Amino acid sequence: MPIKFKIMRIVILGILTLTLFTSCNQDKIAFVNNSYVINEYQEKKDIESKYKSKIESYNKKRDSVSKALQLEFQAFQLKSKTLSQNDAQAEYDLLLQKQQMLQQQFQMEEQQISKQSQTEIDSLISKVKTYVKSYGKDNNYTYILGTSDGAASVLYGKEEKNISEIILKGLNESYKKK
Repeated sequence: MPIKFKIMRIVILGILTLTLFTSCNQDKIAFVNNSYVINEYQEKKDIESKYKSKIESYNKKRDSVSKALQLEFQAFQLKSKTLSQNDAQAEYDLLLQKQQMLQQQFQMEEQQISKQSQTEIDSLISKVKTYVKSYGKDNNYTYILGTSDGAASVLYGKEEKNISEIILKGLNESYKKK
C-alpha cells in the first residue's frame, strides 16, 4: 500500500505542477480604442487642418467664379432685349456651356481633394496598424484587440487592459520626430 500512496502522491504533484505551469502561461491580451487613437493622433489632426484650408480655398474660388458667372447672366438678360432672338439664343447657349464646363471643373477638383485626403487617411490608418503590431510584438502580447464606436469587437475590457493612451503617446512621439 505504501507504494500506491507514493504513486498517487507523485501523480497529484504532477497534476498540480502542470496546472501551475499552464496557468502561468496565459495569453497576454490588451485592447485599443481605434476611434480614439485615430481621432487624437496629431498627424490626423494635421491632415484634417491641411485639407480644411484646401477646401476653404476651393470654396472661395468656386464662389468667386460663380458670382462672376451670375453677373454675366445678369448682363446677358439686359443685353438680350436688344438682340435678335437667334443671337440671344446663341449667346445664352454659350453661357450655359460655360456654366456646365465650370461645374465639371469644380466637380473634378472636389473629387481630387477628396481622393487625396482619403489616400492620406488610409496611409495613416496603415501606420497605426503597423505601430500596434510592432508594439504588440515588442511587448510580448499574444493579442491586441481593436474596438471603436462603429465596430465594437471588444464589448467589455478591464480598463487596465486598454492601451489606447500608450499607443497614442507612442504614435505622437514617433510623428514629432519626423
